[in-house]
Amino acid sequence: MKEIEVKTLVKAKEEGELSPIEKKLVDASRRATAGAYAPYSNFKVGAAILLDNGEIVCGANQENVAYPSGTCAERSACFWAAANYPQAHFEMIAVCAIGTDGLICEYPTAPCGACRQALLEYEVLASHDVPVLLVGRDVVYCLPSVKSLLPLAFTEF
Repeated sequence: MKEIEVKTLVKAKEEGELSPIEKKLVDASRRATAGAYAPYSNFKVGAAILLDNGEIVCGANQENVAYPSGTCAERSACFWAAANYPQAHFEMIAVCAIGTDGLICEYPTAPCGACRQALLEYEVLASHDVPVLLVGRDVVYCLPSVKSLLPLAFTEF
């Protein structure tokens, strides 16, 4: 038997270490949490996607009493971006979560599996790695690509 180790490089940056575009996207993801409708979990998530046309598209989680009829912030943002800017490609993604205490989560929150798979589709369409910024209270985890969130991903490409 052969073992294969799968690793993901994560850079933990403080606010002052972010590039100007990273800072802009992180701030947009924080603001996007205000659009969350989360009366059941009280867990509000915002996502911001930078497109190659310069637009920043945001989304927030939307819950529904008929679970699982709602959607996550990441998918609301990526589907809106693709529907409204079908020729644009993703350049970078930021995700921020507000915990049940009303504060940005101390540690960054990663997208669920369904969102990882949906975001990967758009990274494949972009034909390049799309960096992911996961926002915590005092730290931002910077990942080199969506596929780094989903090793051994399902893709036909």
